[in-house]
Amino acid sequence: MSVILVGFAVLIFMIIVARIPIAFAMGLVGFFGFAFIIGLELTNITDFRWTIPLSMASNRMIDTVQDYGLSVIPLFILMGNLVTRSGLSEELYAASNAFLGHRKGGLSMATVVACGGFSAICGSSLATSATMSKVAMPAMRKYGYADSLATASIAAGGTLGILIPPSVILVIYGLMTESSIRELFAAGLLPGLLGILLYLGAVRYVVWRDPAAGPAGEKLSWPERIQALKGVWGVLVLFTVVMGGIYLGVFTPTEAAGVGAGGAFIIALSRKRLTLGTLFLTLAETARTSAMLFAVVIGALIFSDFVNRAGLPDMLLQFVAALDISPLAVILVILAVYIVLGMVFESLSMILLTVPVFYPLVASMGFDLVWFGIVVVIVTEISLITPPVGMNVFVLSAVIPDMRASTIFRGVTPFWCADIVRLLLVVFIAPIAMLLPKFLYS
Repeated sequence: MSVILVGFAVLIFMIIVARIPIAFAMGLVGFFGFAFIIGLELTNITDFRWTIPLSMASNRMIDTVQDYGLSVIPLFILMGNLVTRSGLSEELYAASNAFLGHRKGGLSMATVVACGGFSAICGSSLATSATMSKVAMPAMRKYGYADSLATASIAAGGTLGILIPPSVILVIYGLMTESSIRELFAAGLLPGLLGILLYLGAVRYVVWRDPAAGPAGEKLSWPERIQALKGVWGVLVLFTVVMGGIYLGVFTPTEAAGVGAGGAFIIALSRKRLTLGTLFLTLAETARTSAMLFAVVIGALIFSDFVNRAGLPDMLLQFVAALDISPLAVILVILAVYIVLGMVFESLSMILLTVPVFYPLVASMGFDLVWFGIVVVIVTEISLITPPVGMNVFVLSAVIPDMRASTIFRGVTPFWCADIVRLLLVVFIAPIAMLLPKFLYS
């Protein structure tokens, strides 16, 4: 147990204090921790060789890079980057605003809906927040929206991208726990839509408390609304084909990612938004993001080998058995740990650090790992807008120079409460997440 505690202490020091990238921090702690445990297991310390830990690390690298299932990550990232280049964000916002903008708080509602749609294709919460801030913020300021409500709707709406499929985070979780990616995608859809509805409710609550925070905008005629929809039909068709193909079993997730990337390329060409220069930048950005994610996954897997070799999952199971509490109470304790960690770690780091520790325990108690994956992603979404390390909040404060992070954090509180409600609903009413997977694949 002391080896594990020292390992976690060193890891946290490397990430928070030394500011070492999490991929390298997890890889180094996992490698040397694994080597130390191997040394303790040998009866004669002179028999120790670096062959075993080196073989473990090299096998993890080779197997990860050669894993066909992981090709879904760069393909979905490429799809998102191409759709972003095609200028979808402006048209999604225009379409949402056409139907919601005339209501009190309507521009914020339109922002939430547009963020949900854009992040579903983009797959990145931070990119969604940065992009939609440039699109939605000027319009909300024009109509006199309170900065707290305007920025909070962007920050909260951006979190939806890591749950609504196709989600790279769900892909990484599926690979780490050997869960079905298509079932995870199916399970994430209804909780993602529930998140949009609860965020709309949060906007209504804010403007009910303070009508001046979200004045009504202009009401468009039905012909103008239909015209606004014409700009997004191509992407809606692409999303329907990709996700429908996965849900109906026409494509594997990897094949669907290839279809999505090809379709996004055609859409970007048809909109005349793609040149050789922008295509090169898009491919380079995709390569950088993919390389970063692959490095993080490799580091997490090496760290997972150390944790498993040290026997932490078995220790946790024995500890829980000694507490004599119900399995659901254990889940609530795990969620409390996630919320506390979310105040210190950003979302991807938190998932990579905790999933190798918790998922064997959750599986041993009889819970479905697909359901647990959705719960983990929802609580991770909460961390994106939780002080003091709400990454979406700091992205917005960086993109909007005259905006203080404290203003955004103050405005995001109703959305944070809405996320807590959604989390509890999914925990206590499991069919919200599991209805689609069981209907499609049972």
